[in-house]
Amino acid sequence: MKELQIFNNKEFGQVRGKLINGQPYVVLTDVCKILGLNNVSQVKTRLKKDGVITNEVIDSLGRKQTANFIDESNLYRVIFQSRKKEAEKFTDWVVEEVLPSIRKHGIYATPQAVEAMLNDPDTMIKTLQVLKKEREEKQKLQQQIEQDKPKVLFADAVSTSKSSILVGELAKILKQNGVDIGQNRLFKWLRQNGYLISRKGTDYNMPTQYSMELGLFEVKETTITHSDGHISICKTPKVTGGGQIYFINKFKEKYKTREVAN
Repeated sequence: MKELQIFNNKEFGQVRGKLINGQPYVVLTDVCKILGLNNVSQVKTRLKKDGVITNEVIDSLGRKQTANFIDESNLYRVIFQSRKKEAEKFTDWVVEEVLPSIRKHGIYATPQAVEAMLNDPDTMIKTLQVLKKEREEKQKLQQQIEQDKPKVLFADAVSTSKSSILVGELAKILKQNGVDIGQNRLFKWLRQNGYLISRKGTDYNMPTQYSMELGLFEVKETTITHSDGHISICKTPKVTGGGQIYFINKFKEKYKTREVAN
């Protein structure tokens, strides 16, 4: 009963989605096409494997095909990889319309389904059992949303912020959200996990190409005029608004306090 839903937007085009295991998923190729990401296979390698599911779709000719569906967490990872100016508007559309609609219509009665239920009591019973299970899953999800509300509100505030922050400031924010980590340990973690350059030299602690492609950092350049007249440029890595959300979710999902502290 988890039927494919098709969402059309005049500005962006088409996105297909469906409810899988009680969670909204969208087709990876649709998102990549809208965001101008031509190498879908490369994009896929940067996603969480447990958030990518191969599922059935029907093409424009009515043929059954398979496609990679991605969950909400991976959707944001794909968006971070896009350089298109429209990415922010696309994010608003997906978050405000597409995902809520998939959640709401996880099960619904098409004319064919109604006819089947009227003619076959067993079909109706099975349908109602699925509906009951989905309602229970939605109730659990709503409870989780209420528990996480302060963190969600914080993430919303970050996403609307246009300013970037220093790594030390990110460490303070993580600390406030229950992660026992300081500036030095965060720098070390970022280097060890490939977000900042670890080799010694002029580019030490600068963002890697990978993290720049994801839009997690920007580099602030400051011109310094010395007493002897020569000029030097100081480069400082700063975490973007999207990067702040990314790392907060990263620590929330993957690390407990004691793990980050070590």
